[in-house]
Amino acid sequence: MRRWIIGVLTAAFGLLNMALLPVLAVQPDEILDDPVLEERARELSAELRCMVCQNQSIDDSDAELARDLRILVRDRLKAGDSNEEVIAYVVDRYGEFVLLKPRFSYRNALLWGAPVILLLVGGVLIVTGARRKKTGGAVLRLSAEEKKRLDQILNDRE
Repeated sequence: MRRWIIGVLTAAFGLLNMALLPVLAVQPDEILDDPVLEERARELSAELRCMVCQNQSIDDSDAELARDLRILVRDRLKAGDSNEEVIAYVVDRYGEFVLLKPRFSYRNALLWGAPVILLLVGGVLIVTGARRKKTGGAVLRLSAEEKKRLDQILNDRE
C-alpha cells in the first residue's frame, strides 16, 4: 500500500512539474518593468507561434527563436507600437504562419470553407445515391411489342 501511495504522489508531482514547465519559458531578464506593457506582451506572445516548436506559442516555448521573438515583441511595445502594429510587424517579417489563430483572408478562404463544402458535396452524393438506389430497384415491364421482339430473337438463336 505504501508503494502505491508513493507511486501516486510521484506521478502527481511529475504531472504538476510538467504543467509548470511553460511558465519557465519567459526568462526573468525578458520581463518588462511596466506591468501593463508586460501583460500586453504576454497576450501577444500567446498569439504567436514558435517557428521551431510549431505547436506552441512563443510564450510557452523555450527555444532560442521564441526568446528572440518575445524580446522583439517587448521592444516593439516599448517603442510605442499598438498590439495590431506589433502583430503586423511580426507577420510581415515571418509570414502568416506565425499566427496561432490564422486570419480569414481570400488566400485561406478555401481552408476555412473546406469543411462546409465537403459536407455539402457529401450530402448531395448521399441524396443522389439514395435516389438512384430507389429507382434502380424497380422492375420494369416489357411492352407486348418488346416481348414479341425478344421472343423472336431468342427463337432465332435456337
